[in-house]
Amino acid sequence: MINKVKTKFNIRDLENLSGIKAHTIRIWEKRYNILEPMRTDTNIRLYDIENLQKLLNITTLHNFGYKISAISKMPDEKLPILVKEILGKKSMANHVLNNFKLAMMNFDQALFLSTYNAVLQEKSFREIFYDFFIPLLEEIGMLWQTNTISPAHEHFVSFLIKQKLASNIEKLLMDPVKHHERVYVLFLPANEIHELGLMFINYELALNGYRSVFLGESVPIESLKDVKTYFDNITFVTYMTVEPTAEHVNDYIEELKEGVINDDKTKLYIFGRNSRHISPENLDENIKIFGTIGEFSEGL
Repeated sequence: MINKVKTKFNIRDLENLSGIKAHTIRIWEKRYNILEPMRTDTNIRLYDIENLQKLLNITTLHNFGYKISAISKMPDEKLPILVKEILGKKSMANHVLNNFKLAMMNFDQALFLSTYNAVLQEKSFREIFYDFFIPLLEEIGMLWQTNTISPAHEHFVSFLIKQKLASNIEKLLMDPVKHHERVYVLFLPANEIHELGLMFINYELALNGYRSVFLGESVPIESLKDVKTYFDNITFVTYMTVEPTAEHVNDYIEELKEGVINDDKTKLYIFGRNSRHISPENLDENIKIFGTIGEFSEGL
């Protein structure tokens, strides 16, 4: 069922979703009639979901060396069939990402799951996350900022990824812990709710045999103090996407240093875009900022 949030797209939306410049799309449309836009009363082109899907298929074929002149002569129904035929094990990235984006745009859970299950035949969950989910989430951030998608789209696809993360973490937690020297306590600051990154860090820890305690979103500092009464040698791990804000992040770090990260046994690892606003003076040998999850994982 086509979603009711956004079923019509302007040419900038097509550019953002396909990666093809608007100027090129206009040329393809004018010269080869590959798309059939509608026009508003003010003569602005608008495209429906079928046009979007066709453009994504054309983009995939074009990336594999097919000339746009040849693609334009193909029947519309042949495009998705040809895309499926030419995609091999080493060249499925564009196809998978396009399917995930289409699933998001249409709120199509079945398409998301069938795409995921298909690629799972060739790749591990960890590879899927790095190769497809991270690029998809990066694109979603850009698409949201340019109003190509609504927050509803972001929530929909984020929830589906969270489901996959949770099920894979659960499987790993059945294995015995290999490293007992430290406990990783994962939390988000008060009013921070973006936990996907934190969940994947939890996955990486479980995959590598480390013990973790996942506290989740919006955890007050007092609760972190309580956790210290249960464990020695704690590494607290947090993600700062929107909270604390740039103007309050250093006050937050100082509060953590005073009440929680205040001995030689306790460390703090920080991720997320707002971490870039932390002053160097607030960092020491027990507090470290990571630019990416991959950087953290390599050190495990």
